[in-house]
Amino acid sequence: MKKLLKNNAVQALIASLICIVLGLLIGYIVLLFINPVGAGGAILAVVKNFWNYSRAALQIKNFGNTLVKTAPLLMCALSVLFAYKVGLFNIGAAGQYVIGTCASLYAALAWGWGWLPCLLLAILAGGLYGALVGLLKAFCNVNEVISGIMLNWIGLYATNMLLANVKESTSPYTLHLKSAAPQAMLPGGGMDKLLGDNANVTIAVPLSILIAVLILILLDKTRLGYELKATGNNKNAAKYAGMAERQNIILTLVIAGALAALGGAFLYLTDFEQWSVTQSSVPGMGFNGIAAAFLGGLNPIGTIFASYFIQHITVGGAYVDKTMYSSQISDLISAIIVYLCGFVLFIKYAINQGLVKTEEKKKNRDNAKGGEK
Repeated sequence: MKKLLKNNAVQALIASLICIVLGLLIGYIVLLFINPVGAGGAILAVVKNFWNYSRAALQIKNFGNTLVKTAPLLMCALSVLFAYKVGLFNIGAAGQYVIGTCASLYAALAWGWGWLPCLLLAILAGGLYGALVGLLKAFCNVNEVISGIMLNWIGLYATNMLLANVKESTSPYTLHLKSAAPQAMLPGGGMDKLLGDNANVTIAVPLSILIAVLILILLDKTRLGYELKATGNNKNAAKYAGMAERQNIILTLVIAGALAALGGAFLYLTDFEQWSVTQSSVPGMGFNGIAAAFLGGLNPIGTIFASYFIQHITVGGAYVDKTMYSSQISDLISAIIVYLCGFVLFIKYAINQGLVKTEEKKKNRDNAKGGEK
């Protein structure tokens, strides 16, 4: 049992489960204060999500809708995770997500591009946007958090201005891809038929999972991954060892930016949502990626499950009884879990300290018994 608890993946899983349980418990307590009569039913509705439907066909279709938004969230989480592994905090993932959305939608609606060129353009745009943060960090020593936050808002308003050229005439929303640019719709790849004939479910879902696996391999099994992590741990030591620390910082944020931007394309090229050009706040997807990355124990595989869980309870809020509670209760629970995610590393530290103390006590007992003999 002790050997199992020493495993880093097991510790991350335990820490994440503790955060989830505590988040749901605190959410339940808040519901009790608002209206104790329906608190149990409300928290259950949030957790059940698509299971609130009685018909199997509706359950499968709405499960698919949850997966549609899990894919972009996973990409944002991987963006944050990748940068964090290299000692950088990519809070600019939100802006990079917006830039990817802008590039893919404009290419589709204004230029009539197909889905693959749109994806590639989103990757390029996000990579360049991330490179701005990297250049400022590498050559001007500007903190990536400061430059990332500033670029989030620049990206948002630039996107609103550009996409205003491809919006509906009677609303602030961009044109529907299905009617205006069907060639830019991501293909289902069989996923749409598998999940209740849901046209919104596309190859974005398996692609995002594949990318998570590739990020794991890159970080843990390649020389490049080793150099990037070494630069993040100590750039001076990396420089002394002959590594190009500035180039590694820039490359890290280019990859992180490309990942987040791809998340934007994964969502909006499904036509599941339309972009509003009057949007005055940066979408929460990029910021939720921070929570998913930490809830997943900063492990790409764990992040897959964490991304799904966060999206699961977020969508589950729509099933709360609106006569008693606001549907935003799921956002509250998500926010609590986000806050608790900051303690994941502390919980892992506490587990390790507990194991060390247990081993010391056992060693002392053994020594005492040996002395008695």
